Amino acid sequence: MYQPEMYAVVLAFMITSMLCWGSWANTLKLCPGYRFQLFYWDYVLGLIVASCLWGFTLGSFGDAGQPFLQDLTGASSKSAMLAIIGGAIFNVANLLLVAAIDIAGLAVAFPIGIGLALVIGAISNYIIAPQGNPALLFGGVALVVCAIVFDAIAYRKRETSHSSLSRRGIMISLIAGVLMGCFYPFVSAAMTGQHRLGPYAAVLLFSFGVALSAIPFNWLLMRKPLDGREPTSMGEYAKAGVGPHFWGLLGGMIWCTGALFNFISSNAHLVGPAVSYSIGQGATMVSAAWGVFVWKEFATASASAKTFVWWMFVLFLAGLASVALAPLY
Repeated sequence: MYQPEMYAVVLAFMITSMLCWGSWANTLKLCPGYRFQLFYWDYVLGLIVASCLWGFTLGSFGDAGQPFLQDLTGASSKSAMLAIIGGAIFNVANLLLVAAIDIAGLAVAFPIGIGLALVIGAISNYIIAPQGNPALLFGGVALVVCAIVFDAIAYRKRETSHSSLSRRGIMISLIAGVLMGCFYPFVSAAMTGQHRLGPYAAVLLFSFGVALSAIPFNWLLMRKPLDGREPTSMGEYAKAGVGPHFWGLLGGMIWCTGALFNFISSNAHLVGPAVSYSIGQGATMVSAAWGVFVWKEFATASASAKTFVWWMFVLFLAGLASVALAPLY
């Protein structure tokens, strides 16, 4: 399998991961009127398709470790189960995050949810594999916490009505963030120790965990939507045109590519999971930029709300720069 070790290449992989994780949700925005619960079935399929494509290409060539299929069949059942559990936890977190995007928008749901996930994930992953300068790593995480607070303030200032829905969007984002910060340590544990999984096999089993968890949880959200709308059904999914299915599939493939590049980076000796995960979760800033500059989610907000958004970007950039420097010092 292909496994880069030069920091410049690994950093490029982490930045690509950040861009993918911060951009995939735009595919949901490109399906106006299409319920996210229906979109999600194609998204899950996209995860599995992309994990297979990468496994049989980059995962089957190169001098590091074992080829994709050998790695998949040679791993221990414990490692496989850890990757599947990680996928199941991620699925619940992601379903809540997509619901929050539907309620509050990209510029709010991602900074709060994924920013909180960064804090939890960075700490837990550092405990598992303490790599990188802790002062730079956790100093960067502290700046991200400040960015989350600024974003929440901006959101509250933007909303002049529908306060109950505003609170619901923030609360769902927070719950999603806690769960999102818990999935990565399972994947990290699956890729450490004897008979461990390589990143290409890990992302496939992770995707299977997402699919298995999506069946009961997404079905429940179809029956009892969090946004207060009417329930939906698979009949509506079947009636959707080619466009919504295409965007859902593409969204899953984009997220999976980001996950794989992040898992590959965490497998590099110099980096480790805490740094890789933290930079990947810079997706928060990417998604907020999409929400602010492309989807104009703060176009009608007050001047003070926009000021807090700008400071959110400054703090996130400073925090991510600190985390990126952690492996070098």
